[in-house]
Amino acid sequence: MRSYRELFRTPEYTPFFLSFAAQNAALTISGLALATLVYRATASPLLSAVSMFGPQLAQMLGATFFLSGADRLPPRATLTGINTAFAVCTALLALPGLPIAAVFALVFLQGLIASLGGGVSGGLLNEILSKEGYLLGRSVFNMASGLMQVTGFAAGGALLALVAPRVCLLLASGLYLTTALVLRLGLTARPPRTAGRPSVAATWRTNAVLWSSRPRRLTYLGMWIPNGLIVGCESLYVSYDPGSAGALFASAALGMFVGDLTLGRFVPATLRARLDIPLRLLLATPYLFFALRPGMPWAAIAVCLASIGYGASLVLQERLMELTPGELAGHALGLRSAGMLSMQGIGAALAGTVAQLTSPATAMTLVAVASVAVTVVLAVLGRQVRGEVAEVQTA
Repeated sequence: MRSYRELFRTPEYTPFFLSFAAQNAALTISGLALATLVYRATASPLLSAVSMFGPQLAQMLGATFFLSGADRLPPRATLTGINTAFAVCTALLALPGLPIAAVFALVFLQGLIASLGGGVSGGLLNEILSKEGYLLGRSVFNMASGLMQVTGFAAGGALLALVAPRVCLLLASGLYLTTALVLRLGLTARPPRTAGRPSVAATWRTNAVLWSSRPRRLTYLGMWIPNGLIVGCESLYVSYDPGSAGALFASAALGMFVGDLTLGRFVPATLRARLDIPLRLLLATPYLFFALRPGMPWAAIAVCLASIGYGASLVLQERLMELTPGELAGHALGLRSAGMLSMQGIGAALAGTVAQLTSPATAMTLVAVASVAVTVVLAVLGRQVRGEVAEVQTA
């Protein structure tokens, strides 16, 4: 499968894609609105960052206890239920006078619910598309995520200039309901991929199997840590420049779109497999420029360039699927998603804490340095693993 036309002719791919796009638009609009609401109420970079990326902090907890459901629950019903629950939670966040503690309780609940969604969606995409079409299909999903973030943050920034953040939250709630409807009407009712009931024990067993392989461990860490630290930089856009935060988020999404389009459509597989480390370094190094506290448009250019490096996740997802048995694909992708989003929440909390003690620009610079250091360490460890494998093969 090499063309977009062939991809969108695949049964069920189009409604699944449209639901994904609507969900991402809702996430960006609600995230920006909630971060703005919390920052106006508290003037705290830490609380603003955690309110926007806090749901991710609950992802690993959900992955620890609930992820076995990714392959053991019917996909259509599960995804429809998840988006309906998100609509309800987002509407509750719009209630006037809601205490900050209640805001973070709802944010945490959203994270627990979302921890199941990544695995169910990834496994379903693996069923809808052939093995040869998975990377192209996944790259289109990533590009849609980037475009919807550009659209969502631009629309969110414009809406926040015209209406209250709570109105934006209600609009996002409506988008979640639309997503649930598209999923319910556009997808076929499929049985679970794996027999058995979801359980904590099953989740732990499969997590242990996936984590037992050193190449898979390094692949997971490569997807989680550098990405999460740079999302920590992004979580400071509101406190770095409240008036231009929407433009910075849109620039980041544009860069991600360019990276995914280039890797998914134009880069040969043999070259693509060697680009994960350069792309992860690209993801972090432009943020070192923030040590100079640049204004617009230089900050937006740096952010856009850095976000091209998010394309590394495509390379690493492809590698993960090569290292994982087909019957565990949903769980493996769910663990990828939950771990990545959890690290994004940790990165937001870390960056917000450093910003609270120093400044947003200083925090972004220091976190970028940490991301570069982690990438270099993982690259050395990965080279050692490949050397050990080569020795075994030649023995």
